[in-house]
Amino acid sequence: MKKHVRKIVKNGRESYYINIPKEIARELRWRERQKLTIRRSGVKLVIEDWKEK
Repeated sequence: MKKHVRKIVKNGRESYYINIPKEIARELRWRERQKLTIRRSGVKLVIEDWKEK
């Protein structure tokens, strides 16, 4: 698997963002404005498609 290095960028006072490589978003079939959930798993982040309950 090819590694992609990205920087964390501050967005306003309380948020940060990271750009996701286009090829990864396409492989995961993510679309613009799609809702995702982010959770911590130890020292890692897990990003998943949002599922309405």
